Amino acid sequence: MSHIQALETEIANLKEEFEKFERGNKSAGTRARKVLQNIKRISQDIRIQIQSAKKTDGKE
Repeated sequence: MSHIQALETEIANLKEEFEKFERGNKSAGTRARKVLQNIKRISQDIRIQIQSAKKTDGKE
């Protein structure tokens, strides 16, 4: 799965869990924070991938 697809999946999960949290399900808040951490990790991987591509393109 590409990073963008993974990011889209996690955002959908976040929306679902956050809506549950807003309705009063406190456990969903914990799950939402976990999803946010996954989003952060995936975003960092994308940033690294982009930076590597920029460096590689500049050296050719």
